[in-house]
Amino acid sequence: MTEKNTSKSKKDAEHDNQRYVLAIDQGTTSSRAILFNHDGEIVAVEQKEHEQIFPRAGWVEHDAVEIWRNVRDVVAGVLASAEVNRHEIASVGITNQRESAVVWDKNTGEPVYNVIVWQDTRTQRICDRLAAAAADTAGDADYDRYKDRVGLGLATYFAGPKIAWVLENVEGARERAEAGDLLAGTMDTWVLWNLTGGVDGGVHATDVTNASRTMLMNIDTLDWNEEICADMGIPVSMLPRIRPSVGVFGYGRKNGLLIDTPIAGILGDQQAATFGQACFEVGQTKNTYGTGCFMLMNTGTTPVRSTNGLLTTVCYQIEGEDPVYALEGSIAVAGSLVQWLRDNLGIIAESRDVQALARTVDDNGGAYFVPAFSGLFAPYWRPDARGALVGLTRYVNKGHIARAVEESTAFQTREVLQAMNLDAAASGTVLRELKVDGGMTRDELLMQFQADQIGVPVVRPHVSETTALGAAYAAGIAVGFWSGTRDVVDNWAEGRRWEPAMADDERERLFRNWRKAVTRTLEWVDEDVVE
Repeated sequence: MTEKNTSKSKKDAEHDNQRYVLAIDQGTTSSRAILFNHDGEIVAVEQKEHEQIFPRAGWVEHDAVEIWRNVRDVVAGVLASAEVNRHEIASVGITNQRESAVVWDKNTGEPVYNVIVWQDTRTQRICDRLAAAAADTAGDADYDRYKDRVGLGLATYFAGPKIAWVLENVEGARERAEAGDLLAGTMDTWVLWNLTGGVDGGVHATDVTNASRTMLMNIDTLDWNEEICADMGIPVSMLPRIRPSVGVFGYGRKNGLLIDTPIAGILGDQQAATFGQACFEVGQTKNTYGTGCFMLMNTGTTPVRSTNGLLTTVCYQIEGEDPVYALEGSIAVAGSLVQWLRDNLGIIAESRDVQALARTVDDNGGAYFVPAFSGLFAPYWRPDARGALVGLTRYVNKGHIARAVEESTAFQTREVLQAMNLDAAASGTVLRELKVDGGMTRDELLMQFQADQIGVPVVRPHVSETTALGAAYAAGIAVGFWSGTRDVVDNWAEGRRWEPAMADDERERLFRNWRKAVTRTLEWVDEDVVE
């Protein structure tokens, strides 16, 4: 396939006119194109938001056609703004919202249904059904029935049940899938297929990091598990080829803006951020503060099975090398809670205003906000939970609520970090600092509170766009633009550091009350609650 052209691409990357790597970041709320130079510095950025579709409570969708149109627009925009032509680009990397899934017709290129987004909870009944089919002798459903094989428990978060839902609920979809007319994948697969030609020979592939988020890939052998696919009613033939994260996937389509440019790196967004943060040593950990919040710890070439509510995932794989694994703690709601405060309540006009509002008070006034809008993810995995604002008195004002919103992200991160430390304890790994990235890291009040809560320094890199940067590094390494991960480490530079400053008794008092607040959200969803 594309492997035979890899050496040619490496030679081309050495030409003086190839000065940049382009990263396409297809995220939950927007698509971006970012151009990086050899020093890992941003040359130009273009961004375009897409519609968030909420057909029912708990359902979250995107328009895949709109997303592909936006990807084309931002690529065109970044090339124009930087006055760069395709011959100056050594390679292209793709990073993406990971568990969101789309199914489309390979003959027409048309999706059969909207993208079902990672936050969506409609597949709970599918998860319940699969868990009940493996119930023990006492009749208790087994939500971990696949965990040894895939590193994940049964949850609405992952892509496999979403594909199953489409096949079960879209008229004619199952028959078309079994006839070989439908393709499926996460958003990297959709972008890659279109970028490389679509119906005119587009490459249908994904990388190991995204495949590890489907609940369909064997975490040890890195191939589709046919038994699990059969349990979910998903024909293996509609799934993409699984490839290493760093390596040439294909080349830009003939009628596009990136003709013959190698697409040479793909990583799910959180793994891309881990790569961009140069977390290549066992125990190195990063936390990304975006729509949700995601902490990954490098565990080396052996997958570590969590016993404390975390996920086992593939961190990255360089072509020709063993895969590197990670433990992950996933938090569903972080930055999206600030957006909710802006859009649903109108307490702030812009997301960035939350910090200034929170600074109008000295503390949270006794208020705690648990944003279990889609249930609770790590370390609880409680789909029955729903959001709660507790501890209210007449004293509480909008400043206190803003502060409670800020603090909720830090409290959730501490819970994940505690679980991660328990899982990593057997290897003797001790977290000495937490690397952070993402839009919320510009909020200095939050970052200081985060350091106070976890008791170790919080460190933000000089280039905070580490998700796109990680995808760029992967694509550049694959074609020889960068020599290897050593270049990533050498380019990484500290931008800002926050040291813990809160007294131990106050830190523990706040966290104790947070844990109490979490208990108030549990067991809310039952037969009397309309979702």
